[in-house]
Amino acid sequence: MDAVVDIVTLENLEEKMPRWDPSNSNHLYALVDMGSNGIRFSISDLSPPRARLLNCVYRERAAISLFDALNTTSEGQDVPPLTFPAETISLVSQTLARFWTIAVDDYGVPPRQVVVFATEAMRRAQNAAQMLEAIRAATPDLVVHILAPAVETLFGSVGARSGLVDVKGLFLDLGGGSVQMTYMDSYAAKSGARESGGVGYETAAALSGESMPFGAARLIRILENSEAQARTTEVSKLQAGMKEAFAKLRNKFPSLAATVAETQDSGLDKEAKKTTGIDIYLCGGGFRGYGSILMHSGRIQPYPIPAIGSFTVSGKAFGKTKDMMEINKSFDGKIFGMSKRRRAQFPAIVTVVEALIEALPRIRSVTFCAGGNREGVLMMKLPYEIRESSPLACLGSLVTPPALSLLGQRLELSRLVDILSSAMPGNLAATDSSTVFSLQLSHLYCGQIWSRMGVDADANASAVLHSAVTEEPSCPGLTHRARAVLGLTLCARWGANLGPIDQQLYSGLRALVDAADREGCFWADYIGATTRVLATLITAWPRDEQSITNNIRFHCVAERAKKLKVYLEISLSKKSIQGLDPQDLIDMFKGANKQYDDKKVIVSTKLLS
Repeated sequence: MDAVVDIVTLENLEEKMPRWDPSNSNHLYALVDMGSNGIRFSISDLSPPRARLLNCVYRERAAISLFDALNTTSEGQDVPPLTFPAETISLVSQTLARFWTIAVDDYGVPPRQVVVFATEAMRRAQNAAQMLEAIRAATPDLVVHILAPAVETLFGSVGARSGLVDVKGLFLDLGGGSVQMTYMDSYAAKSGARESGGVGYETAAALSGESMPFGAARLIRILENSEAQARTTEVSKLQAGMKEAFAKLRNKFPSLAATVAETQDSGLDKEAKKTTGIDIYLCGGGFRGYGSILMHSGRIQPYPIPAIGSFTVSGKAFGKTKDMMEINKSFDGKIFGMSKRRRAQFPAIVTVVEALIEALPRIRSVTFCAGGNREGVLMMKLPYEIRESSPLACLGSLVTPPALSLLGQRLELSRLVDILSSAMPGNLAATDSSTVFSLQLSHLYCGQIWSRMGVDADANASAVLHSAVTEEPSCPGLTHRARAVLGLTLCARWGANLGPIDQQLYSGLRALVDAADREGCFWADYIGATTRVLATLITAWPRDEQSITNNIRFHCVAERAKKLKVYLEISLSKKSIQGLDPQDLIDMFKGANKQYDDKKVIVSTKLLS
C-alpha cells in the first residue's frame, strides 16, 4: 500500500504539488476532486496576467458518491466494512481515464499539470490501495494524491476565499463525509500581522482547522437509520464539536476574540447590535444546497443571478431553518441548484446549520462561496502576491477601451479612477457604503465609461445592466452585490431610462443592494450621474490627465443631519461647454434625487479660472 498511496501533508505540499511557473509555455491545469459526494473535474487557465482570475475553461461532474459506496457494516456480506465494491472501483478508474483523455488529448494539458486529489472517503476506505491500483492500471501516468485533513482544510478555505476580495470570519466546508471549521483574516495579513508561530494566515487556518465526521451523507444515514438514542447522541456530539472548534479558534485568533467581545458587549444599543456579529463563509455541496433553498424561499431579498458568484445573506435570514425544512419537504417542483440526492440529505444539512448557529454568539452575515477545493489547489500554486491581489483590479486592468489604435497615447486607468473619485465627498467617509470604489470595482467601471459611444443611450442602459450580471460568470470577486452595484452605476451613467422588462431586473438589483446597504443605490445613482457629466464633456478616452483637468474639475462636500446632503461643485472650461447648457449637466442628477426622501444632491457649476 505504501508504494501506491500518496499522502499530501502541509510539510510536503510544495513537493507533491509544484508551484506555478510564469515562464511555462502552457498554463492549463486539470484538477479532479474525488469528494465523498461526487467527483468533480475542471480545466483552468492560469496564463499571466490573468492568473488570479482562475479562468475555468471546462468542467464536468460525475455523480459517484464514494461515501455511499463504502460498506458500513459487514453483516450478511462477504466483504469487510468501509471498503469500495468492485463495481465502484471499476467505474471510478474508467471515469478518471475519461477525464485524463479530455485534459491531455482534447485540451492539451501537460500530463504533469493534471492533479487528482481525494478526501474523506478515500482516507477512510480500507481498500483505498486497491482503488489506486485500478486507477493506475487504467491510466498509468495518473497520480492520485490523498489529502491529509489539514491540507483539505487549507484548500477548502483558500478556495472559498478565492472568490472574494478580502475576508474576515469563520470558514466552514460541508461535504459528504465531514465538516471543517477554521478562521481567516486577510485584512490582518495585509496590515503585516502574522499569527503566532510566524506562519501566514492561510497556513494558520489549516493548522487551526477542526474536521468533524458529520458530513451530509454520513449524518443523513445516522438520522434515518439509527435508533432515537443513537441519533440524539450523534447530534449532541456534533453540537459539542462545533462549540469546541469555535472556542479553540476564538482562543487562537485575536481578531476573532475581539469580534466576539464586541458582539457580547451589553452596552450596545439596538441599532449597534445590528452591525455586530460574526461573519461566516460557507462552501461545499451541503451548504450550497442550503443557499439554494434560501434563494428559492423568497424570504431574503431577490437574487436574480443565482448561478453566478458568491452571495451574502443576513444572519437572521440564515437562521430560518424550520422554514427551509418546510420548503424542501413541501415543494414538488425542481429547486434550482438542488439535486434529488441533495434534497434527501437536507435534514442533515439543517442539523449542521442549527449546530453552527447554537455554537456562535451572533451571526452578522453569511456568504455562500462559489469556490472550493479545486480553486484552493490553484490558489496555493500561485505566489503570495498574486493570491492576495484583487481579482477585480486584475480584471479591470485588462479592460481595453474602444478604438485605442486610433487614440494612441491614453490616460492611465488608475489616474482616471483618481479623477472620478474626486467627485466623492472628501469630508464624509463613504468607504463603508457599497460603491464601485469601496468594492474595488473602480478599474472595471472606469474602463467602460467610453464604451459603445455610438449606441443609443437607452440601449446602453439596458445592455450594461444585463452584462453586469451575465459576463464573466465565474470571475472571483464579482459577487452578487458587486455585480448589482456595478450594473446600477453603469446604468445610471447612461441615464437609466429603461423599458418595462428591464425595470424588473433593475428593481431586483436595487433590492439586492438595499439589503446590504441602504445608501448603496444612492451612491450608484450619484456616481453614474457624475460619470455621465464627465463623458458629456470629455467625449473620448482622454489622452492625458490635463485633457480632463483643464476642462472639468469636481469638488464635493457632504453633511448629515435629518438628510444626507451632497454638495457638488463642477468647474468647467469655456471650451468644454461650448454649445452646451450647464443646466443640462445639473439635470443629470435628477435620478439621484427623485428616488430618495432622506438624501439630496445639490449641484452647482462655475467657470474655471
